[in-house]
Amino acid sequence: MELDPKKVVEVYERYEAVGDQFLLVRNQMVENDRERNANREALTALRKKAKTTKTSVPSPFDSMMKDTHGSSAKALVQEVCSTCGSHDSSEPTWMMLLGTDLFAAVPFHAVHTMLEKDEKRMEFESKKLQSLLKEKTLLLSELGALADSVPPSVIRSLITLKDQPSVR
Repeated sequence: MELDPKKVVEVYERYEAVGDQFLLVRNQMVENDRERNANREALTALRKKAKTTKTSVPSPFDSMMKDTHGSSAKALVQEVCSTCGSHDSSEPTWMMLLGTDLFAAVPFHAVHTMLEKDEKRMEFESKKLQSLLKEKTLLLSELGALADSVPPSVIRSLITLKDQPSVR
């Protein structure tokens, strides 16, 4: 079998390009997961501070049913934040500003609202990265095995190739 060096280089470049894209997306997923975990930890800390959980705060319907027995001058539905609960939502909470080394005292409700929006954005980004990773994996599998394009002897010689300077 005649081996065309240009074809070998072309095949290797194609595999390397797709492989680099795959690794880049995978590393980006890892960074995104780190950021999501830090965000989740911050939300948990705020919920602990407010002594609430995602399900501990009554829904507006529950509030409405409790208030129907009282006076009619009172509002039937009270907006209750699922994170703040009965905690003072205007209490200043220290938060590190994004992309800086500055801390700012921001109202409790604003902090957890920002974190919850970030959580949704990062969840969307994670799903987008997962689909991109599937696409790159499919592209790699469609390229087929490297041995189909390049003879095994060439692959073996590349694997055993050592990157050491020659001593003369």
